[in-house]
Amino acid sequence: MNHLFLGLFLLLFVARPAYGADGTAILKRVDANLQPESFESYRKLINIEPNGAKREFLLYTLKKGHDKIVSLFLSPASEKGRATLRLGDNMWLYIPDVGRAIRITSLQSVVGGVFNNADIMRLDYNVEYDVRGLEEKGNEYVLELKAKTGAVAYDRLKMWVDKKIVIPTKIECYAATGLLIKTLYFKEMKPFDDGILRPSVNETDSPLYKGYQSIIVYARIKKRVVPDEVFTLEFLSKVETIR
Repeated sequence: MNHLFLGLFLLLFVARPAYGADGTAILKRVDANLQPESFESYRKLINIEPNGAKREFLLYTLKKGHDKIVSLFLSPASEKGRATLRLGDNMWLYIPDVGRAIRITSLQSVVGGVFNNADIMRLDYNVEYDVRGLEEKGNEYVLELKAKTGAVAYDRLKMWVDKKIVIPTKIECYAATGLLIKTLYFKEMKPFDDGILRPSVNETDSPLYKGYQSIIVYARIKKRVVPDEVFTLEFLSKVETIR
C-alpha cells in the first residue's frame, strides 16, 4: 500500500509542470513582445525636472541577438554624433570631439535623469535574470526575478505582466539591500512594423530622485539585421552611415 501511495505521489510530482519553467516561458514571451530579437528603432528620451524643465534626446538604435546594442544621438546639437555600444555587460560611449570611446557602467547615465545606461541599452530580461517566483493576481502574472550575476544593474525585479498580451505593465527595481531604486511603467500599446502590440511609452520615477521623471517614446520599431561589425568600437564613428 505504501508503495502504491509513493507511486501515485511520484506520478503527480513528475506530471506537474515546473513552477520556475512556467515563469521562464512567460519571461521569454515578455522579451519577444517588448522587442524583436534584432531591430532598429527611433526613440525620444525626455527628462523632466521638478520645476517642469525638460531636456529631450533623439536616438537611433540597433540591436542584434541577445547581447549587442548600439545607439546614435541625433539631437540635441550638443550630443549629435555621440554613440553608445553595449556588448553583454560591457558598455562604451563614443565622443566625436575626443575621437574615441570611453568605458561606462550600467548604473551611470549618458543622458542624466532617472534612466541609467542599463535602461537605455536594455538587453532581454531573460538574459540577465532568473525567475524565482510566479503568482497569478487577477488579469496579471507577478514575476519575481533575481539577477544572474553581480554585473546586472538591479539585483531584483518585481514584474507585473498583463496575461492577455504578455506585456509588463510595471516593474519595480531593487538593490541587493532591498531598497527600491525605481519603478518602470509600460504604456500606450501600439502595433509597430511587424504588427505586434508593443508599449510605445516607457516612464520611470524613483524615490531617490523625488520630483524627477524620465520618459522614452518610441516612434519606430522595425526588424532589421545588420553585420556584426556594426557592433564594434571601430564602427561607433560610422553608425550614421547605415541609418
